[in-house]
Amino acid sequence: MPWWGVASALIANVLYSTGFVLEKRALSALPALSTRRPARLVRHLLGSPLWLGGSLALAAGFAAQLAVYRTLPIAAAQGIFVSGLVLLLLLSSVFLGERTTGRERQSILAILLALGMVVASLQGSGAGTVTRTAPTGTLLAIALPSLAAGLWLYGSAERRAKRRHRQPASGVPYGVAVGLVYGVSSLAIKGVSGLLDADDPAGAVRDLFTSPYPYLLLFTGAVGLVLSQTALQRCRASLIVPVCTTVTCVFTVACGTVAFGEPLPSDPLRLALRLGGTAVAVLVLLALPRQDAPPTELALNPPSPSPSQGVEP
Repeated sequence: MPWWGVASALIANVLYSTGFVLEKRALSALPALSTRRPARLVRHLLGSPLWLGGSLALAAGFAAQLAVYRTLPIAAAQGIFVSGLVLLLLLSSVFLGERTTGRERQSILAILLALGMVVASLQGSGAGTVTRTAPTGTLLAIALPSLAAGLWLYGSAERRAKRRHRQPASGVPYGVAVGLVYGVSSLAIKGVSGLLDADDPAGAVRDLFTSPYPYLLLFTGAVGLVLSQTALQRCRASLIVPVCTTVTCVFTVACGTVAFGEPLPSDPLRLALRLGGTAVAVLVLLALPRQDAPPTELALNPPSPSPSQGVEP
């Protein structure tokens, strides 16, 4: 694997983790956000210099991600991106005062092990095969139902959160929903990166805007902004971001491999590593708790204060 692609992925990890932490700190000082009032949500976000700093860090991470997808296969890129969860946990603990449970720390380690298995499956002949574009029909057949599922799941989590006497959700359903949206976004980023051509910029622009990639990217960017910021304000970054990242990674590896036609390993051991690593990541995700700790436990191990944990009426 080209070293500059690996370096770009590591830089993207630092930028993404920094951006999420800055945004979370900014969100803790804002009024409660609601997906039902997106214009008000965006107005509050744009009025926060700290949030703008976080969004600039995420934008720089996006630019680095374009370089990664031009160099590394989808599975390898996602394996490196998920390793950034360790940095996120460290930053969340230091700058946000969030305390993860032992079960959550074990889950993150298991996720890293699972993705390590996926990366290990890339060694050998054909490991560096990188395709540029996907058939439009195949891409849309994957993207549209996934977006519908993500929006339905988020709406379902919102309805459950409004029920009285219900224990607060930990953020897992929100993380899964946002992860599906960003999974489609990741496929669009992969497609955009494949169409960039410095030798023929006019042709690259023509090919780009006659493809579905920029339109998927615009839609998932706008929807992802509203959903992710609302969820990030209500839930711990140290839980919702790893869940979202895991879903995005597994989705991108599984669906991106099919859509872009990057071959699965022919060697039985490498095939078992890739499929097994994906299965372990999904099982760990399903095992995460759906609610935060009860009040008695929170009294002994309080999280960082946030004035906006409730849902805006």
